[in-house]
This record gives sequence, structure tokens and C-alpha cells, in this order.
Amino acid sequence: MYRDNTLIPTEAVRLAALGCLLEGERPYGELASELRYFIARMIGPSLDLLGTSLDLMCYEGLAVLAETTDGALVGPQAIKDSTVLRITDAGREAFRVLMASNIRAPVNDVTKLVVALKLRFLPLLTDSERADQLEAMAEMCEQELVRLRDLQAAYGEGLLGRWLTDEVDALDARHAMFTSLQTTD
Repeated sequence: MYRDNTLIPTEAVRLAALGCLLEGERPYGELASELRYFIARMIGPSLDLLGTSLDLMCYEGLAVLAETTDGALVGPQAIKDSTVLRITDAGREAFRVLMASNIRAPVNDVTKLVVALKLRFLPLLTDSERADQLEAMAEMCEQELVRLRDLQAAYGEGLLGRWLTDEVDALDARHAMFTSLQTTD
């Protein structure tokens, strides 16, 4: 993690993988395909993100082969596309730590990916963890709105002004969504 407790890109991928495994066991190939699909559709293809090895999670004890009940480490040559992976207790804890991370403003592609992942896996959290995350997302929007409104005040004319207005409107809508989810959750 960065010093401000926000996720680095490889941790965002790890969050995606652990969240998927928390939803249920998955064959290695299916998990890898789902991660590639989701990440590429959210922020475009990225070797920095897609190059992360799922095998490492097994070595670190965050996931095990479903057929292995003792958590024995298996070399990468033993993991095939059809090999089923299961999350471990250590993986569950790592998921919770990653989900509890801060969200970095200003918003960039990785931040958008992290927000999307947090929204996707929000139902896997406890009520209080969910409330904390929704509050953090609303605060991130508030920080972004201050920054964009400042720009809008300085450069609110012409095409840039129109673009800034669109950005502010979209952020206002996201902020309203996160705030309303806090009250209905």
C-alpha cells in the first residue's frame, strides 16, 4: 500500500482475485479470465495490472488448491487452468484489509478500479464495514468536488467549462448515490 493506506495497482488486482474467491471456489483459468475481463473493461488493458500472478497467492497462503486440504504449497507447474482455487482464512483477512483501504483522490484509472471493486464486493462485508466504505467513498467524492469546483471557478468558460460542469454533475450524482446507500444499508 501507499503511505496514505491506498492500494497500489497490484493490490487492486489482489482485491479482485480474493473477492472472487470469497464468492466461491473457481477454476484458475476461469478466475484469470474474469480478472482480465473486468480490469480491461474498467480501465483498459494494462500489463502492470494483468501481469500479476495468481500463483503467488497460493505461495503466500491466501488461496489453496481446492483438492488440497492441508494447504500444502504446490509448484506453479501443478496449477492448470482447470485447477480449482479456494480462499483461505489468511486470504479472507487479506481481503478485509484491502477492502478497508483508503480511496485516493484525485480519481485516476486505478482509483476507479478500486471503487468499482469495493462496490462489487460490498455485500461481502459486515454492516459496519459496509457503512465505513460508503462513507469513505462519499468523502472521496467531496474532496474531488472541492478540487473540480475550484477549477470550474477559475476556468468555467468555454469548452473546458462545459467539460468541468459535466464532471461536477457526474461526481455530484456519485456522491448522492454513496450517501443514499449509507442511509438505506
